[in-house]
Order: sequence, then structure tokens, then C-alpha cells
Amino acid sequence: MRNRGEGVKRPRWPTASLRRDGKLDSVLSMDCKQDTNLKRCNCTYNPCSRKGTCCDCLQYHLRMRELPACVFPAAAERTFDRSFDHFARLVTSGKV
Repeated sequence: MRNRGEGVKRPRWPTASLRRDGKLDSVLSMDCKQDTNLKRCNCTYNPCSRKGTCCDCLQYHLRMRELPACVFPAAAERTFDRSFDHFARLVTSGKV
């Protein structure tokens, strides 16, 4: 009997895991492209301290059981409803 996954070649991608404190624990350190990220960030929440720092933004929103602004179309993002349910409704209606 073969072990599960035995003989299967897997790509060598960076791996990361979520620690108990909610932070990502990555095996590779990556440079933050904050300037580039800021140009693409569609978040309309002005006092946001995580703009352009996608890893922090994603951690925050997932911890809050929601998705970041960048996955929503502009009109949907402006509602500030970042819930999984809202995203699912948008997908179902073909708006995403």
C-alpha cells in the first residue's frame, strides 16, 4: 500500500502557515511592494493603517471573518460590507 502523495512531485512554492496569534508564519521573507500596492488599493476607508501592506490587510480581514476591499468591485466596496456572504452574492449574480 502506497502512502498518500507518495511519488507525486509537488512544486516548490513558498509555504506559510497561520499561527495561533493569527499572524502568518512564512518560511521565506518577501519584500513589501507597498508603493505598487498603494496604486492598486481600492479601499475607501481613509483612516486605514494597512493600505498598501497587503499581508497585514489580509490577516486583519480574515481574522474578522471578511475579505479585503481589493476583491470587491468599486460599488460593492463602498458599502463596507466585506463579508463572505456579500462576496458570495456578488459571485452568484455574476458581478465578480
